[in-house]
Amino acid sequence: MNISDALRSDFAPSGRLRAAINLGNPILTHRHAATGEVGGVSVDLARELAQRLGLELDLVVFDAAGKSVEAVTAEQADFGFFAVDPVRGQGIAFTAPYVLIEGSYLVRDASPLQSNDEVDRAGTRVVVGLGSAYDLYLTRELKAATIERAPTSPTVVDVFVQTQADVAAGVKQQLEADLLRFPGYRLLPGRFMVIQQAMGLPRGRSAAAVAYLKAFVEEMKTSGFVARALQRHGIEGASVAPDADAEV
Repeated sequence: MNISDALRSDFAPSGRLRAAINLGNPILTHRHAATGEVGGVSVDLARELAQRLGLELDLVVFDAAGKSVEAVTAEQADFGFFAVDPVRGQGIAFTAPYVLIEGSYLVRDASPLQSNDEVDRAGTRVVVGLGSAYDLYLTRELKAATIERAPTSPTVVDVFVQTQADVAAGVKQQLEADLLRFPGYRLLPGRFMVIQQAMGLPRGRSAAAVAYLKAFVEEMKTSGFVARALQRHGIEGASVAPDADAEV
């Protein structure tokens, strides 16, 4: 479609398109240890969007999802990549999801906990990343267990081990990677939630910009762009979300 100057201005009032990138989710973003360069599925999508809009792209990088949410809500970034959540939706206009990600629990080998539905009990301490989708979800869902918050999602298991809590909650792939650092722990079978990962704009942006971003995400799914990005970055355990029209 033809991109008008008005639409470009709606997306990027400053003249440059600012993408909020969250390093707290290893499925979608990473920083190369040697070069410091940021890459991943989110970065691929951000670059593709900027190219289509004919705008220069700036990556605004954060170490935690909550900080990325705050930046877009406050219009310190023009768009970002988020797990869909009603609390975040107060300040962000979401697209349909483009990726589905599993959330898992990690416990000690000696823990009496054997299933996800055993976690919500009085006296159980659950560590989550501050402001993460898991934090928001479990804050609503857990009635008896106590939630404790690590500064970021990648530090959840470190805090869990240091504080001798009972459960660590987070992205399955992050927890699996942490098992290599901390022997004597295990994942509970299955998943306690599925994260719907979407793109989003500040609520104050125009209806035309929101509609364009929604259409962009649908094309990225149906064209195979998202699937190829997941494969290119070696991501397992995440799946391309269904078309918006197919969602129940």
